[in-house]
Order: sequence, then C-alpha cells, then structure tokens
Amino acid sequence: MAQAVLLPLWLVLVLAVLAAWAVLERMLVPGARWFVRQRTNRVIEEINTRLPFELPPFKLTRRQVLIDRLVYDPRVMEAVDAHAREHGMPREVVVARVERYAREIVPAFNAYLYFRVAYWAGRRVARMLYRVRLGYADEDGLAGIERGSTVVFVMNHRSNMDYVLVGYLAAKRAALSYAVGEWARIWPLHMLIRSMGAYFVRRGSGDELYRRVLERYVAMATAAGVTQAVYPEGGLSRDGRLRQPKLGLLDYLVRSWEPRGRDLVFIPVGINYDRVLEDRTLLLDLDPAARRPGRLRTVANTFRFAGRNLLLAARSRWYRFGYACVNFGSPVSMRAYAAEHRVDFAALPREERFAAVEALGRTLMDAVGRTVPVVPVALAATVFARAPRRAWSELELKAELHRLIGELEAAGARIYVPRRDRDYAFTVGLRMLVLRRMVAEDDGGGLFSAREEEMALLRYYANSIAHLLPRAADAASPAEEPAGSPSAA
Repeated sequence: MAQAVLLPLWLVLVLAVLAAWAVLERMLVPGARWFVRQRTNRVIEEINTRLPFELPPFKLTRRQVLIDRLVYDPRVMEAVDAHAREHGMPREVVVARVERYAREIVPAFNAYLYFRVAYWAGRRVARMLYRVRLGYADEDGLAGIERGSTVVFVMNHRSNMDYVLVGYLAAKRAALSYAVGEWARIWPLHMLIRSMGAYFVRRGSGDELYRRVLERYVAMATAAGVTQAVYPEGGLSRDGRLRQPKLGLLDYLVRSWEPRGRDLVFIPVGINYDRVLEDRTLLLDLDPAARRPGRLRTVANTFRFAGRNLLLAARSRWYRFGYACVNFGSPVSMRAYAAEHRVDFAALPREERFAAVEALGRTLMDAVGRTVPVVPVALAATVFARAPRRAWSELELKAELHRLIGELEAAGARIYVPRRDRDYAFTVGLRMLVLRRMVAEDDGGGLFSAREEEMALLRYYANSIAHLLPRAADAASPAEEPAGSPSAA
C-alpha cells in the first residue's frame, strides 16, 4: 500500500546533509585514507632503499603516541612534580600545561608530503628565484658516516630561504627535522611546516618547565636516530657576519648522548646568496632609530618589488637573484671528538659541561665558517667595501677581483666560480650591484663607484665572507652582541 508522505523542506535538507555525511564518512574518507597510506608506504620503501640516512621508526610513529611518550617521560614527570611543589599548583594542572608544550613541539611528519610535494615545490621555488648550485661536498667524509648514526646538519643562517634551499638539496641524503622559531607558528603555515617534520622552539624561553619538555624531545629524537638540522646562531644574521652560537639545542643534543650507543655526527653546512631577500629589513634591526614600515607599507613594498622584477623580466633584464650556493663540509663525529678531548658530557657537572659545550660550539661554528661559499656578489662587494671612496675602471676591478680570489684561495676558502670563468664571475657580481643601485656607473660607462647611501648594504654582503679573509676587519662591521648562556633555548 503506497501513500505519499509529506515532509517539510527543511527536514528533507537535513536528511540529505546527513546522508551525504554518512556516505563521506563511511565510504569516501576510508578509501581516501587507504589510498594516501598506500602511496606513503611506497614512498617510505623507496626512500629507505635510496637514502644514505634512512627514515627511523621514531619519525614514522603517530604524533599522538610521541606526545604521550613525551608527556609521561620519567624526567618530564620529575620536572612536573618539582614545578607543582615549587608553585603550589595541582599536579593535573601542570601536566595539562606540559601536554600543551608537547603538542606545540612534536611534529607530524608525512613522508609523501615531504618527498613528493615539498621537494617539488622547494625545487621549483628555489630555481625560480636563484641559480641554485651545490658548490662542494666532502663525499668521502659523508660516505664514511657509520650507518645508524644520528646526523645533525649545522648551518649558518642567512635567509628564511635557507629552509627551502637546504631541504631541497639535502633531500637526496635525508629527511631533515628542522628546529624552527616562532615565525613558523602562523596559521595555517604551522600545519604545513609540522608535516615537514619541523619542531617548534621558543627562542630564549625563561620557562624552566618548557625547557625540560623541549630537552626531552630533542633527547628522544637524537636517541632514535632522527636526522636534524639546526642553526646555532639562533636567528638570521643582521649585519651579514657569522654570529656567536647559542648553545641551548647543542647542549640538549650532547647532554643525553651515550658514547656507547649510536654515534652523533655533525655535518657543517655553509650557505650564501648573491641576494638575500630580507637584506634591507635585517639591516633595519641594527638601527634602533630607524623607522619601521607599517603593515600596509610592507604589503605595498612587496607589490612594488614584484612589479619591478616583472618589468625587468619583460625587458629581458631579469637575471633571477643571482646564485645561491650550498657547501657540505667534513663530518664531525662526537665519538671521535669526545675521545680526542677526553670529555663525557653526560657525566660533567653543570658548569664544566657548559664550558665543554661552548668549546664544541666554537669548533662547529669554525667548521661552518670555513664551509661558507664565496659567491660573485660577495666578491664584488668586498672590493667596493675596502675602498668605499674610490672610482674603479672595469680593468682595475677585474685585477682586484683576481687578487682577492688568490687571497681567499690561500686562506683555504671554498670559492664558487660560475662556469669556472673568473671574468664571468666578475661580470655577474658587478651586474647585480649595478642593477640594485648599490654601485654607480658614470655617464661614460668607464668608472664604477660605491654609492655612499648603500655602503651598509655593500658591507652586509662583504661581511658574509669577511671571516675567510686575513684582513677581516677591513670589511666587517661591529660585532653583534654575544649570545646567551647554554641554558637558553
């Protein structure tokens, strides 16, 4: 017996939405998850057979499991009890706070996103902006790293492009887990960065409880063999020079390292650019009296910058932003270092350990400094920074450039010479300075001189290689203030 049933339109719409939701949840979502999981597993199998440093199980563990392990780690629980007693707080409240810290720190690595999406995007972006070059790599040293070692890439920090550039170039060797600062916590950027395996660090945090949670995460990842990438300088160089290392993360890495376990190997990485996208903004930080642009002005400057480069491209005068070069230096084995210096970081008292970590930090930063590549703009900028009031002919500039290269080679610097042609290196370096109006060319086209109002920017690029020169003080600006204590995160 069939009868028509009349329903209100709103009820029909509600039933339709519920039916669509049931189909989505019971059929489409499980199928999509199965598809993504299958593709991810294929990527993991391929990567583990191709990469020298395979993905450890820790990196592939579900994020919630890692959070629980971190929150209920015995040393974290000791810190919870001590904090609760000291501040008269209920233990449950302190545990909830620790869980918030753990959720903030622990990444959610996705192998498919890292090696398929991020690698492709990083490669496209890096090559669109720069002529990307791998200048030097100690292949024998890298090949000699004991399999199963925990590898940490130690890098200088020139630009926020460092993350993209090194991640792209190192993807043939390992999946890097970056320590990133507060800038990366912006929604929705933080979700993408976390899925790349990065963990968030509050620089200079005075919260002892937070530092204990961060320390235990770093210790867990190091013990599990997770390949990491750290910037000992703690932030971008403001004047172009290498900064003194901040030793918090380094202290966390070596404090829990067990010499009888897997080796801990540091690989120094040197990065340099013909053009750092944030250069003028970074220089503003050196002048407390300088006027900072507001948000609208910043957006307007960004569009103006993009429009100017599009115009240059339309006139066939856009050469990207020059060369971006990365060098991979000789690995530093902690097992060999500890044996040579007769030091056991875990057994040392606090003050002695800080002194030992400081010595290790200097050793690693010296290795990074020696690895920094010399690029064309840095060469040309050094010539003008050394003689800011002189007008140079093209022939005189070439002669001075050749003399400077000889000076750097004698000091053992790693020089990237495009096309292995020094004259071409001179041409591209000078061209970039002229295009950016840092150097003026007279009307006759015969003499070049530094523009006085751009001397700070010229010194910024000269400072990137100043530490490689015997007369480093000639091109260097005043040193930045010393870093904080090893206890600072």
